[in-house]
Amino acid sequence: MWKAVNRPNLLIKVPATPECIPAIQQLISEGINVNVTLLFSLKVYQQVTDAYITGLESYGANGGDVSKVKSVASFFVSRIDSAVDNRLEDKIKQAQRKEKEKLQSLLGKTAICNAKLAYQYYRKLYKNDPRWKALAVGGATPQRLLWASTSTKNHAYGEVRYVEKLIGEDTVNTIPPATLAIYRDRGGEHSDSLITDVEYAKNTLEQLEQVGISLDEVTDGLLAKGVKQFAEAFDKLLSAVEKKRETILGKGVNRFSYSLPQELEAEVEKTIADWQDTGKIRQLWAMDADLWTGNDENKWLSWLGITKDQLAHLDRLQSLSQEIKDLEFHYAVLLGMGGSSLCPEVLRLTFGKIEGYPELHILDSTDPAQIKDLESKIDITKTLFIVSSKSGNTLEPNIFQQYFFDRLQQKLGAESAGNRFIAVTDPGSHLQKVAEEDDFRHIFFGVPGIGGRYSAISNFGMVPAPKPSLKVV
Repeated sequence: MWKAVNRPNLLIKVPATPECIPAIQQLISEGINVNVTLLFSLKVYQQVTDAYITGLESYGANGGDVSKVKSVASFFVSRIDSAVDNRLEDKIKQAQRKEKEKLQSLLGKTAICNAKLAYQYYRKLYKNDPRWKALAVGGATPQRLLWASTSTKNHAYGEVRYVEKLIGEDTVNTIPPATLAIYRDRGGEHSDSLITDVEYAKNTLEQLEQVGISLDEVTDGLLAKGVKQFAEAFDKLLSAVEKKRETILGKGVNRFSYSLPQELEAEVEKTIADWQDTGKIRQLWAMDADLWTGNDENKWLSWLGITKDQLAHLDRLQSLSQEIKDLEFHYAVLLGMGGSSLCPEVLRLTFGKIEGYPELHILDSTDPAQIKDLESKIDITKTLFIVSSKSGNTLEPNIFQQYFFDRLQQKLGAESAGNRFIAVTDPGSHLQKVAEEDDFRHIFFGVPGIGGRYSAISNFGMVPAPKPSLKVV
């Protein structure tokens, strides 16, 4: 996004989840502006400021201009009062008179008190912290506090409560237009309200804990709900874009033709719509096992990201392609079974023999007649053998490897034999051990989180692929 938009005032929005705190630090360390969103907790805010300062230190240490990096920490305000007030109301219904008065006195107080303490931490940090002072010398600017969700959900508190009570130096308030109009028209207060009644704010939050309401528990729940709402909104955005795309492109969308029985096609369309509307596509990309049985399905979904991973390491496949061409092998034989041989077979049939590259053959049968037929078509001294086995323990490819390795040993010697073999297997497998002992030319690793039938674009499909298919990746 940062590179595509290419504007210095862009801020990339990242939620303040435990998983995203390291991402925030990483982005800042690369000089990318960040809007840290969905902040509710002072504890989490402290983690966010540390991520910002650490990221700036890293960026500066690598020669970056820290004065160019900007960030805000977006605290969501009114949602906190709504959540806490709901819990207080439940307790008020069951409380005795004296306890009821104490509970009622806490209604609508939590969010602003929480914001005041966050602002106190902000001021202390950016005024006294030695790490920050060193960065400020280089022109770094503080990560401003931003107040979000500042329209009043409970109108009994007044329309501009979260405007008048959240005024302070170096802060931002993303006021909804309607709230801004009311504040402007009524001539609302504009004193530096964030620095007043700080002790009262501390006492109020302590009282909240005393009556049995955990602010940490509330803010954790708000964060989880907020992330879910953001994700659902993004799903709706993607659906809207897809519908617009279909409207504009019409028949130009998905030009590949296919035909399914009418009843089956209706079920397929219904299922696709359900996955879009209920966020199941997002769950899939999040590797959420709850889509199925909730057991270990998430451990077998690494195929979702394999294309990007292959593109990031494409140079190794391209180097192999050029190496094999330079060595002038006449033939390449894939020794594999099932998922290890299916994609190479499709690519062989699709692309055929490529000029300047060895002709690919597939051996996935222990039928002696088929093995003999293959041998009659090749010169094994001019052949590259690719032993492909995910587990490394599959009987058939191991037998193939032993047979052809022995045949080559007899003709060329042990050292030359190993030089004509490549292994494709998961890390730590028996085949890896054999390949290392017999000094194979190369070992390419699979991804343990990809099942055999889903391995087409992993090394199991791409290592034996004809050269054009490297471009397909």
